Amino acid sequence: MANRRQFIKNSLIASAGLATACQSRTKALLHQSKPLNILFMGGTGFLGPHTVKAAVDAGHKVTLFNRGKTKPTLHAELLNSLPLIKGDRKTDDIKQLQGTKWDLVIDTSSYYPRVVNMLLDEIGDNIGQYIFISTISVYADWSQKNMDESATVGTIDDPTTEKVTGASYGPLKALCEKAAVDRLGDKATIIRPGLIVGPGDKSDRFTYWPVRVAKGGDVLCPSEGKDFIQIIDVRDLAEWAIHCANKNITGVFNAQTNGNDMTIGELLTNCKMTLNPKANLVWIPSEFLEKHEVQPWGEMPTWFPPKGDFAGAGTMSSKKAYANGLKQRPLKAIVQDTYDWFVSLPAERQEKFRAGIKAEKEAKVLAAWKKHKS
Repeated sequence: MANRRQFIKNSLIASAGLATACQSRTKALLHQSKPLNILFMGGTGFLGPHTVKAAVDAGHKVTLFNRGKTKPTLHAELLNSLPLIKGDRKTDDIKQLQGTKWDLVIDTSSYYPRVVNMLLDEIGDNIGQYIFISTISVYADWSQKNMDESATVGTIDDPTTEKVTGASYGPLKALCEKAAVDRLGDKATIIRPGLIVGPGDKSDRFTYWPVRVAKGGDVLCPSEGKDFIQIIDVRDLAEWAIHCANKNITGVFNAQTNGNDMTIGELLTNCKMTLNPKANLVWIPSEFLEKHEVQPWGEMPTWFPPKGDFAGAGTMSSKKAYANGLKQRPLKAIVQDTYDWFVSLPAERQEKFRAGIKAEKEAKVLAAWKKHKS
């Protein structure tokens, strides 16, 4: 018991040190002498509230444009206090922006090019800078290793479609990027994040691991722990977007941990040491998982076996973004903060995980692996 108390005490001290370091880093990153007049398209989902907070913390004036239907839980008081232009951007509601002028427009809610063009039809000439949040899903060939921003993006047979699917999502985002650059040129900042993680994530694609490891026991883990993964903490992404605004940084950027930097083993070991040192990480080869129909990404979140169509997974370059000010908080802090946020949610939400292998299936695969090894 004494050892456990000391472990908890040491963990709290370490967490406090990480929090202080992260706060100091944030203040330095967001410092800006001239307040900007910002129009935020969206702002109430996952990335949006964090980015709005980062902008306000930097002293900027923010106006939201959204339907007023999504009820954010993070930073709700702040968002409710900001000016709101209420409307559906996919309709003539966008005409409310006609003739308005903005130092910066941040767009986290465009999924097909028509809505980008509709926005720019109204205020394109009156934008100082346009930050568009895209995705690394724009890239056409994930079998390539060490891709950077020059890699070929995907295309779609019908560029006018507005049906967003797994196949159309990336190419449509690429068309959104093209619309922005064609209209705005060097006023456009295109940010391509990978898996966005941290407090507020509704997908559970990262959250599964801290919560599962915290429960302890035998934890089914993919491969041997050596495969590379890439993530970006939502707060790091939000703060860097505002840094790009402060410094008027434009161009195209991948935004996630740099390729070949982080392994699934590093992530799960951090989860174990941070949340439950007694958890037993059971590493099972990808071939065995495939035989037992354990799906990468969905059932083993954040991870793809680096072969075939995903041979380049975990290797994509973000050097350009880091050279332009992107910062990455300690993985331990991301793990702890994500866990703390999730366990603060209502019990019914905690019981409905949206990613990760089901407990019954995990137990069956672990038993099969144990039998295979004996």
